[in-house]
Parts: sequence; C-alpha cells; structure tokens
Amino acid sequence: MDTLLQSIADHWIVWFVSVVLIVAAVIDGMILKVPNWLNLPFIISGWCYWCYADGVGGLGWSFLGTIIGAMPLLLLRNVGGMGAGDVKLAAGTGAWLGSLISLKLFVAGALAGGLIAAVMILRSGKAFKHYAMAMQILEEWKTVRRPSKLAAIARERKPTMTLLPYGIPMAIGSVIYFAFAGMLI
Repeated sequence: MDTLLQSIADHWIVWFVSVVLIVAAVIDGMILKVPNWLNLPFIISGWCYWCYADGVGGLGWSFLGTIIGAMPLLLLRNVGGMGAGDVKLAAGTGAWLGSLISLKLFVAGALAGGLIAAVMILRSGKAFKHYAMAMQILEEWKTVRRPSKLAAIARERKPTMTLLPYGIPMAIGSVIYFAFAGMLI
C-alpha cells in the first residue's frame, strides 16, 4: 500500500489528469457535454502550476502544450465533428502534460474512439447505413469548402445519429496510454 501511495505521489500530475479525464468522461456520457466549469480551471491550473514550478519557461511549455493539445480536435470541431468541450479538455491535458504527450493522447483517444465506434456500429446492425453516412460526410468534406457550412450540415444531421461522447474515448485511450507508458507507477 505504501508503494502505491508513493507511486501516486511521484506521478501525481498523471494521476490528476487521469481523474479529470474520467470525471469529464462520466459527465460527457450523461449530458453529451464537457462543461467549462471543469475545463477552464483544468487549463488555467496547468499554466499556474508550470509557471510556479519552472517560471516563464514552464508557462511557455504549458501554453504550447495547450495549443498543440487543442489543435487536432479544433480542426474537427470547426467542421462539426467535435464539441468545444472536448477541444478544451484536450487543451487541458496539453497544459499539464505538454505537446508531445498531448499528441500521443490524441492518437490514443482516436484509436479508442474508433474501436468504440466500430463496436457501436456492429451492435446497431446498421453497418451499411453508417458506411453510407461516412461516405456522404467524406464527400461533403471534399466538396464543401467553408467550415461553417460543414458545421451547419453536421448540426442538421446530429439528431439522426447515434453519438459517441468523445470524452469517453479520450479518457480510456489516455489511461491506457499512461499505463503502457509506465506513467502511473
């Protein structure tokens, strides 16, 4: 038990980020939204901690992590494929863990999300419908040049879709990554 507590103390930032991601996943699963009351303090506290720990250099490192963490999901959000809360949650992981790890967490979350989506599609029994919708979305991405128009099309389609709250695969992918990378112990 003492070893576990020491490990948590030694890796408290990763444990803290994991807890925030799990809380966000539960909330996202319940209300399809990751709220600002969770995301904004998550981001700002990362900036404050790293500024305190490493001065201006730490703040810069954290700020760059925030931007790099948000960027991949921001691109998806701008075409209607992601909520703003998910983008801010990724920004918070970047604020705490930096650019490189936040990019690895993006990949881990995307892999977890793809696996979960595949299971959801198979369980629905409507694989051809989902395939046709995916092809339609890809065609829209190729032909519609304005992100705001793509987002409007996505908003119109949203009520007819089975949604995957992205906070869930973000949390699952991140915790699995942390475990395999030895960042929890």
